[in-house]
Amino acid sequence: MNNRTFQQNSTSSAPSSLHLQDLKLSLRGEQLFTQLSLSIRPGEIVTLMGPSGCGKSSLLAAISGTLEKDFSLEGQVLLDEFNLTNLPPEERHIGMLFQEDLLFPHMSVNENLGFGIPAHVKGKKERTALISQALNDAGLSEFGSRDPATLSGGQRARIAVLRTLLSQPRALLLDEPFSKLDAELRARFRDFVFRHAQANNLPTLLVTHDPDDAQSTGGRIIQMSDF
Repeated sequence: MNNRTFQQNSTSSAPSSLHLQDLKLSLRGEQLFTQLSLSIRPGEIVTLMGPSGCGKSSLLAAISGTLEKDFSLEGQVLLDEFNLTNLPPEERHIGMLFQEDLLFPHMSVNENLGFGIPAHVKGKKERTALISQALNDAGLSEFGSRDPATLSGGQRARIAVLRTLLSQPRALLLDEPFSKLDAELRARFRDFVFRHAQANNLPTLLVTHDPDDAQSTGGRIIQMSDF
């Protein structure tokens, strides 16, 4: 994969830290974890590890504002001093990568990437330039007109990362996005994601049950069982 990194438009907000303060998450009254407090600096990648069912993905949903109604959350989610806790997802500016790439099948690669660009970026010329820069820096400059169904798994995964970065997030959440890739592609894609997160100064939280994923970040590793 190309070693260059696509960086967000310079008009995006200054780097922020992500703070989780005294979070308590319950499902239908049953507590999933007791009290989680964590701060992640710009460009830092922190890993939360734990087995399936321990609340890892639910925690990311709580941070991103997509928690389902059966859950209840106490505590606060902040970007620097700005409280996100009661904001809808679209106002939080939190990027998210899942196990599935979630590309729109009825859109070309260019259209998928354009969907991620915020509405405040006006003008076809500027939006087209952002898409072209992103594809070029990812080594995919000839793929803009392609149907996502014609791409390899690794290419689709890279497009999903670029779409997230084009949305100009201020923090990044990773919900085991490497788990369905084979070993060689997994290592290369991890490096691609981590380099882009650090180049864009995004506080990044990875949840996984895989020790290799955790070790590859070079950052802090925290066990969900500690909460």
